[in-house]
Amino acid sequence: MEKLHFAVALPSQNEYQRMQAANAVEAGNQLGIEVSVFYADSDAIQQSQQVLDLIQRSKNKPDGILLEPLTAVGLERAAQAAHDAGIGWVVLNADVDYVPRLRQAGKAPIFVVTRDHIEIGRVQGRQFVALLPGGGSVLYIQGPANSSAAAQRTTGMESTKPASIHIKTLRSQWNEADAYKTISAWLRLPTNRAADFNLVGCQYDGIAMGARRAFEEHENHEERIRWLALPLSGVDGLPTQGKAWVKQGLLTATVEAPTTTQLGVRLLEQAIRTGKSPAERTLIDVHSYPGLDELTPRATR
Repeated sequence: MEKLHFAVALPSQNEYQRMQAANAVEAGNQLGIEVSVFYADSDAIQQSQQVLDLIQRSKNKPDGILLEPLTAVGLERAAQAAHDAGIGWVVLNADVDYVPRLRQAGKAPIFVVTRDHIEIGRVQGRQFVALLPGGGSVLYIQGPANSSAAAQRTTGMESTKPASIHIKTLRSQWNEADAYKTISAWLRLPTNRAADFNLVGCQYDGIAMGARRAFEEHENHEERIRWLALPLSGVDGLPTQGKAWVKQGLLTATVEAPTTTQLGVRLLEQAIRTGKSPAERTLIDVHSYPGLDELTPRATR
């Protein structure tokens, strides 16, 4: 068999996505596969064009494409074109409804490797309960509105938090800079006070750190102290970010949710080599960091 070439299409260059890229390249090196990585800079149109350009190449088409989509639709037309061209297709960190239909055709391997985003939300909801056993109010900063991962994390969180915990939601892109800008603008509204909240929960560690930076720069000294005293939680738990920030006391908790590319590359290589597709959907396990029994309850105001 000639050396395989896989293309990995990622939505942005935040720390998690850079780890996704590094793990894909590492797996490729171990298996003797050439791996190319493309970033879409949080632009769904750019991501679509990048993937279509790969599929429509007259030469050097990739043998497989691993895509973490920016939208809930998941580039269905591109997936169909790749499948028709005999290119393997792996959807990362998202659930899309076209995978079962394309798998029936059997022209090329197609499957999903994803973190369990509903379980991520459930774990974070349990963290809220552990930190606020008497109930309280949470400022909950979600990912983008068009993200299926953000929607599933919210669903999971709402399924485990009791009625005594009340949620106020804001939205951010999946990066620290946008979270900082969003929270800074929100804090300038005179009606938004730290006294109205008992915890800040974020769907990504980078969002949590952007929020923390906004709190640190709040013009009102008394409000700044109050915001920084609130428990702050995130999601991803990378060794150099979320877990490190918990150890440093910058975050109260995170949900440790590993990358998906390394397993995706390995499963796709095996599928092409053996002609046998893996399961339609493979889930990556997630868990609380620190453990739920290690979280110290906070008294509600």
